[in-house]
Amino acid sequence: MRTLFLHPPSYEDFDGGAGSRYQARREVRSFWYPTWLAQPAALVPDSRLVDAPPDGLTLEDVRPLARDYELAVLHTSTPSFAHDVRVAEALKADNPRLRVGFVGAHVAVNAGASLAASPAIDFVARSEFDFTIKEVAEGRPLSRVLGVSYRDGDVIRHTPERPKLENMDALPYVVDVYRRDLTIENYVIGYLRHPYVSLYTGRGCRSKCTFCLWPQTVGGHRYRTRSVEHVVDEVARAQRYFPQVGEFFFDDDTFTDDLPRAAAIARGLGRLGVTWSCNAKANVPYETLKVLKEHGLRLLLVGYESGNQRILNNVRKGVRLDVARRFTRDAKALGVRIHGTFVLGLPGETLETIAETIRFACELDPDTIQVSIAAPYPGTAMYRQALEEGWLDGRELVDGRGVQRSALSYPHLAHTEIFDSVDTFYRRFYFRPRKLFALAGEMAQDRRVLRRRLREGVEFVRFLAARRRGVGVTRAGVSGGHNNP
Repeated sequence: MRTLFLHPPSYEDFDGGAGSRYQARREVRSFWYPTWLAQPAALVPDSRLVDAPPDGLTLEDVRPLARDYELAVLHTSTPSFAHDVRVAEALKADNPRLRVGFVGAHVAVNAGASLAASPAIDFVARSEFDFTIKEVAEGRPLSRVLGVSYRDGDVIRHTPERPKLENMDALPYVVDVYRRDLTIENYVIGYLRHPYVSLYTGRGCRSKCTFCLWPQTVGGHRYRTRSVEHVVDEVARAQRYFPQVGEFFFDDDTFTDDLPRAAAIARGLGRLGVTWSCNAKANVPYETLKVLKEHGLRLLLVGYESGNQRILNNVRKGVRLDVARRFTRDAKALGVRIHGTFVLGLPGETLETIAETIRFACELDPDTIQVSIAAPYPGTAMYRQALEEGWLDGRELVDGRGVQRSALSYPHLAHTEIFDSVDTFYRRFYFRPRKLFALAGEMAQDRRVLRRRLREGVEFVRFLAARRRGVGVTRAGVSGGHNNP
C-alpha cells in the first residue's frame, strides 16, 4: 500500500517525535530525529516520512496528504495522544478509505484504550513495530500480523506478541530515509554540533531504572546490537550523503552497556575521521574512555538524575555517587565534554534532596545540563508505583503549551514545589561566575558558537520567564490557528 509515516503536528516546537525520551517543549528549541518511524519507512518501498514539528507544519499543511496514500502510520506519545487522535480524524475525514495505524510506547501499553479513543484509529502496533508495519503495508490481513491490536466491527482483537528482533542487521539503514524525506538542518540539539545526525546501533538497556520509558515499553532490557561493521558502514554512507554534518550521535539508551563493542565501533569511526557522541552511564572506566576519545568521541550524554544515593537506589539507577564523581573527573581529564541530565521529583525527593542534587551538579560541573521533572509514563514501574501510593491526581505530563509539568505530588512535597525547583536549579547552575566565564570563553573562540549561544540564551531566558508566568502562545498544530487548551 502507498504508505505515509507521520509524526503529527501538535504543540509549537514540541519535541515528541519517535526518538524523544521526554516528550515536551524544551528550554531551547530542540528536535530529535524520528528514527523509530524512519526504520519501518526504510522497509516499505516508495513510502514517505513527514516530520511535522521540526518542519513547522500544521494540520492544514498535512491534511492534503491523506488523499495520496492508502495507509498512514502515526507515531504518538502520552502527552500528545489527544492531539494525534484529532489529526487521525482529520485525515480520515479527507480520505475515508485511508487505513490509520498508531505506533509508539503509549499505544504499546494502552492498545485497547487507544483504539477505543476514536474510530479513526484502525489498528495499533505494539512493542517493536518495524516488521509489523511492513506486513500491514504488504496488505496482509491484520488477523495474520503479529503484534497488532485492531477493531473488528465492535470487537477489539489482539494478535499474539511479535518476538523481539534478534538480528539487528536485518534492519536497513535509516540514513537513506533521512536523505529522501528530512531536512537535517531542522534538527537541533543545543549541546550537539549543528547539523547532527542521530542513529541507533542497538535496542534495549540493561539498566532497570523505574522511570525510563523505552526499555519498559518497547526496547526491553536486553541490549540487542547491530554488528560493528553494519554501524560503521552506515556512518560512512551518511558521510557521503551529508558532508555538512558536524557530529554523529548514537542514541542507544546506553551505548556503553557493551564496552568492548563500543571500543570496536570507536576504532572504526576513527578510521572514518568523524566526530561523534553518545548516551553513557556514569561508570565507564578510564581505559575505555581513553579509547573512545582517541577515536573521535566528543561528548557523553550522562543521566546522573540525583545527587542523593537513596533516591538513586529507589529508582534502581545502579550507579554510586562516588563512581559518578570518578567517572566525571576521568572524562574531564581526557577532554570529553559532558551533558548531564537530572530529574527532580523522583520517589523519596524532598526540598533537602533537591538542594543536594543542585550542589552535586555544581560540584561535578558538566559542560551543560538538562533538568527534567519525574514523568510517570504509563507502562513504567514508576507509574505503577505512583498509582499504588496515590501520588497522581489527574495532572497531565505537559501543560497547554507542551511544557513539562509535575504530575507527581507527595504528602511532604507538593507538585508546585517540584515545578518551581527546576527554575532554581538552572539559575544556580548557569548563573555562577565560573560557568558564565566558561561559556563566554567558548563564544569568544568561535563566531558560529557565539551566534548560536546568544540565540539559545535568549530562548532560555524567555522560556524560564514564560514558565514562571505559566502563560504562552502556541501555534496550533491541530487547528491551524492558536492553541490554548
